[in-house]
Amino acid sequence: MVLGVTVISVGVTPVPKAAPVVRERPAPEPRRAERLVVLGDSTAVGLGDPLPERGGWRGVGPLVAAALGVGEDGYLNPSFSGARMGCVRTGQLPAALAHRPDVALVIVGMNDTLRPDFDAERIAAELTAIVRELSAIGTTVLPVRFHDHSKVFRLPPSLKRALGARVAELNAAIDGVVETEGIACLDLDALPGAYDLTVWSVDRLHPSELGHRLLAQGFAGLAAEAGFAVPEPVSLTCSGGVEPSTAGHLGWLVAKGVPWLWRRGREFLPYAAVIMWRSFRERVG
Repeated sequence: MVLGVTVISVGVTPVPKAAPVVRERPAPEPRRAERLVVLGDSTAVGLGDPLPERGGWRGVGPLVAAALGVGEDGYLNPSFSGARMGCVRTGQLPAALAHRPDVALVIVGMNDTLRPDFDAERIAAELTAIVRELSAIGTTVLPVRFHDHSKVFRLPPSLKRALGARVAELNAAIDGVVETEGIACLDLDALPGAYDLTVWSVDRLHPSELGHRLLAQGFAGLAAEAGFAVPEPVSLTCSGGVEPSTAGHLGWLVAKGVPWLWRRGREFLPYAAVIMWRSFRERVG
C-alpha cells in the first residue's frame, strides 16, 4: 500500500537585525588657557585705550587675558610701538617661545606698509617663521589681516589709493601664510563697525577702547573655536578706561601724532608718487 505524503512548505520570516547603537562621543571639554602672549606694534601695546589712575595702556591683550581666565603670571606682552614684522620675528619671538604660551596674538604689519623697503615676500617669510616656531611648542597662533586703513585715515585720493594698494599686498601675504599653515586669522575688515569713528581714537591710527574691545571679542571667539574655554566673554560696554580730554587729544597730536606722520609721510611719498603716476598714465593712455 502506497501512502501519500503531503509536504507542507512553511515560510520562515527572517527576524530583522537590530540597528547598531551609535553612541555619540561627547564633545571634548574646552581646555583652559594658562598662558597668553601678545606680539606686535602699538596696537598690541594698547595705544588708544588709556588706563585711569595707574596711567599707561590696557588694550586688547589684557581684555583677551581676562576673557580666557589667564592670570597675571601667565600674561606676556613684549610688543612695542613702531614694530614691524621683522621686529617681532627677531626681537619679540624669543621671549614668547620662552614663555611657552597656549595662545599667541600677532598684531603687526601696518608699519611695514609705510616703509620704502616694503617687501611682501619677506613679510610672508617672517610671519611663516613666527607661526611655525610657536606652533612647534603647541601654541595656537592667531594673527590678523587688516582693514583698509585709507577709509579711516583721511588722506588725499591719490594717497588713499597708494595706502590701500599696500594694505592689499600685506593682506595677500598674510592670507598666503594662513592658508599654507592652516591657522585661523582675525579679519579686521570683517569686524562689525570696523569703519565707525567710535572704534578709533583721535589719531585714527589706533583703536579706541571700543575698538580694542572689538578686537578682543574677535580673538576670544577664535580661541573658543580652537577649543579654549572663555569663562568671561568680552563685553563691548566701555568701562574701566579713561576718555582723553580735548587738551589731551591736541597734546598727543602735537607731541606724537604730527611728528610720526611727518616721518612716515616722507618715507611713504616716493611710493605714493609712483601710484599717482601710474593712475595718471592710465587716465591719459
